[in-house]
Amino acid sequence: MRRSESPGEIDEGLYSRQLYVLGHEAMRRLAKTAVLVSGMKGLGVEIAKNIILAGVKSVTVHDPGNTQWSDLSSQFFLSESDVGRNRAMASQQHLAELNSYVPVTAYTMELSESFLAAFQVVVLSNSPLEEQLRISDICHGRSICFILADTKGLAGQLFCDFGENFVVDEPSEAEPVCAYVQHISQGMPGVVTCRDGQGHGHGFADGDFVDILGVEGMSQLNGCKPGHPCSGVSMEMGDSLGSTTPDSDLCLQEPLRASLAKPKIKAMDDRGHSLHLAFRALHTFTAEMGRLPRPRVQADAERLLELARGLTTHQELLDERLVRTFAHVSAGELSPMAALLGGLAAQEVLKAASGKFLPLAQWLYFDALECLPEQGTTLLTEESCAPRDSRYDGQIAVFGADFQERLGRQKYLVVGAGAIGCELLKNFAMIGLAAGEGGSVTVTDMDTIERSNLSRQLLFRLRDVGKLKSETAAAAVRRMNPMTRVTAQPHHVGPDTETLYGDDFFMALDGVTNALDSMQSRAYVDSLCIRYLKPLLDSGTEGTKGHVQVIVPHLTQPFGSPLDLTESAVPLCTLRHFPSTIEHTLQWARDEFDGLFKVPAENVNKFLEDPAFLEVQRTTQDLEWVRSSLQEKPRSWPDCVRWARQRWESLYRHTILNLLHAFPPGHETSPGVPFWAGPKRCPRPLEFDCNNVSGDHVGRAGAGMATWGQAGATGREVAGVARQLAVRVTQNRVSYQRCAGHPQCPPTSPSSHHASLALTFQDDDSNGHVDFIMAASNLRAANYGIAPADWHKSKRVAGRIVPAIATTTAAVAGLACLELYKLVWGHQNLGSYCNSFLQLAEPLLARFHPLSPLATYKVRPHARPCQ
Repeated sequence: MRRSESPGEIDEGLYSRQLYVLGHEAMRRLAKTAVLVSGMKGLGVEIAKNIILAGVKSVTVHDPGNTQWSDLSSQFFLSESDVGRNRAMASQQHLAELNSYVPVTAYTMELSESFLAAFQVVVLSNSPLEEQLRISDICHGRSICFILADTKGLAGQLFCDFGENFVVDEPSEAEPVCAYVQHISQGMPGVVTCRDGQGHGHGFADGDFVDILGVEGMSQLNGCKPGHPCSGVSMEMGDSLGSTTPDSDLCLQEPLRASLAKPKIKAMDDRGHSLHLAFRALHTFTAEMGRLPRPRVQADAERLLELARGLTTHQELLDERLVRTFAHVSAGELSPMAALLGGLAAQEVLKAASGKFLPLAQWLYFDALECLPEQGTTLLTEESCAPRDSRYDGQIAVFGADFQERLGRQKYLVVGAGAIGCELLKNFAMIGLAAGEGGSVTVTDMDTIERSNLSRQLLFRLRDVGKLKSETAAAAVRRMNPMTRVTAQPHHVGPDTETLYGDDFFMALDGVTNALDSMQSRAYVDSLCIRYLKPLLDSGTEGTKGHVQVIVPHLTQPFGSPLDLTESAVPLCTLRHFPSTIEHTLQWARDEFDGLFKVPAENVNKFLEDPAFLEVQRTTQDLEWVRSSLQEKPRSWPDCVRWARQRWESLYRHTILNLLHAFPPGHETSPGVPFWAGPKRCPRPLEFDCNNVSGDHVGRAGAGMATWGQAGATGREVAGVARQLAVRVTQNRVSYQRCAGHPQCPPTSPSSHHASLALTFQDDDSNGHVDFIMAASNLRAANYGIAPADWHKSKRVAGRIVPAIATTTAAVAGLACLELYKLVWGHQNLGSYCNSFLQLAEPLLARFHPLSPLATYKVRPHARPCQ
């Protein structure tokens, strides 16, 4: 779908994955929001990039300063030729190319109150405290959402003030907890007894609002909320009849000036208070000295600590070692830190613009000081961390020049050049991985670029659609840092490519990064890393959730076995006879699609190619079925409608009647224990209404016609044919079982040019496959009293589409590259490494140490030992 001329229309072809995270209403609100991002160092450009990809109304980038050498270690849209040039002006054109729907302008003058009034969201990064307080006061007074973000070396801060009247329409991304009503007692208070689908307790927490839906015989309860859960399986109703669950939350936040003294800090760990004081002291230090503390200069670190002590009366809460270390690295500019904080901050911008998810309340602090060399291994000095007029000066200030050379010699494999792969490669270019003599990065991906990739895959543009992802990504990385030695490979890594990625290839590597969707593919890459004793960084995202796992041979547990990673399947009996959720009926409809339009046609084709195919199978019934299919294919639209009408009658009426005959509504498994209880919904047969053929009935028939290739008929023509045939169709008019193979040729002797069209489900808008799934599923849902799904949900579930958004991808890649620093250092302490889980909708960032391996790693017998 291209951009519509109609205002408010969403380009679903571009934003398809993001729509499953935010939804249509939130996306429409985004498209009405003008955003200002002030500060175009690495963090500022990350924030701007993410919100431009997301599709806000407009973005203005502001910076009165000029590019410095230290900026190039994290600002991916600046180059050596931009040193001395205004950052905002140099970045504007690159940012504008990210999304043609989002105009990007550059501004370099002072931010006046009249200028700020044009924006709904204002973001500050890399600004002095006096400017932060002034802008915050203006924004709070004008109900403009204000966000402050900053990174200093290996530490970062984030602050949000959305005002006193900000309304959150959809507080959480989490799937609602569901349970099934087993019994409702009479009396006051009434008690609802319920369990989940596995017979366990309801899973609700104290204080949860609970919707009651689908109760028959006590319809007054539907839409009401109980009081509070009172045990593992029951909850009191109280006197809550007629009340409703709140649809929105009012968010009350204080301005920066008030929040500085009494901060509400998101509790990532107990270091937040010390970091809050360290950042405040840093502002005072900078105003006093006219510069940041010099790397590894002890006098500057002691002065910053003294200033921090003066900000609190609770000296026992101040981690003095943390403040000193913060001072040593505060002059640094690191791409992974910018990526992480940029993802977090950009998600807060999207919350402010859309009202989707609860905003941060109100401070968040993060540090990754464990990325520094382990104690007793490397001594960093003022000399080793001094600037060198190099594009890596911002990183050398933290880790030293020797470490920079070590980064340049690394040999890494990046498996996958999609969203995470692009972000990893961008970070690799900025930190100088494989940018020196002997270094190399190999990126593998056999896929080509699609238009839907452009809303979250940084390295691709509209002109790149149809090109190989690996080659396009490699070329983009070379433009960001011409010194990066990157090679593209248009292959996947699997058992059939071991001749390409075998002993010699893997033994030469220093490490591997996974950027794959498939759990099985990720497990296979992990098995190779175990075989060759190579460290692995594994990353994944789903919507606003993401994770990073670091696997170090002999030190941590491996990724997992393929058995552990197999997705749990819904029992076949549930899909066939006892669905309880719309996901069940959608999976049933997807199986129906394959059973009608894919598998039978493939068998017919095999028979046409080799008539002995079914004889070998020794299935006389299948042989008769194939021969009948060749003789009785639908020849016209009326034939297709007859087939669809007959199929409808079988699936949504006769099958249900047969089930109810075996298990009538009052059936009991044992005395007093009803069969139709809990997740088992008692179905009802549907009655075909020939006067109501414009909805699912005709959708089901029309989808069948379109799938059989009967082109040229409109929905109105479909409805007309259906009206003519609906009443007169009988059970024996068309054998739907024999038509299911839908061969596309007249009956004749077997020949290859008479092959059937075997359809593989595709979730694009034009082929009618999703229409078929939605109509079939919703009719099935009507049988069982399940709320139907719209087209978009049907597409997501049937197409097994993973929701995705650029903010999560950027944050996850940043976390992965922080672990990369530790791998390059060669950390040997398990406590130095961190696995991470984040949920940007909360926001939540949980970091925990990996577990030790359960068994000894084994080297492949014929593999050469590590060098």
